Amino acid sequence: MAVPTNDERSLFTLIGELPDTVSTLVRAEIDQIKAEISYKIKHFGIGSGLVAGAAVVGIFLLFTLIVAAIFALALVMPGWAAALVVSGVLLLIIAILLWIAYVNFKRGAEPLETIESLRADLDVLKGTGDYDRRD
Repeated sequence: MAVPTNDERSLFTLIGELPDTVSTLVRAEIDQIKAEISYKIKHFGIGSGLVAGAAVVGIFLLFTLIVAAIFALALVMPGWAAALVVSGVLLLIIAILLWIAYVNFKRGAEPLETIESLRADLDVLKGTGDYDRRD
């Protein structure tokens, strides 16, 4: 006797396979959620590290601005102008680090697609949700 193809399986066979199919689907969805959360945690970590780096550079900016103020008040030589140029460069570095951090935080804050998909699947199973139902 030949092995039945997918088209020839009986209703009882398909119903018997349903728990395994649902179990496989749920495991796949959970694996997908784990991957998405890992991705988001990674980007939040990168963003946090860059904000901390920007804060450290900000401290150096504060020091150079103090030095620039001292040179400006002393008016001995135009050394204060050099200190202001260094402060401008540090300010540019801070802005770049904060922009990169913002981009990473934004990537990490996107909603989880798999959870939305699971909610839609549960709505279908419960018979609720935004889909075309025939009552």
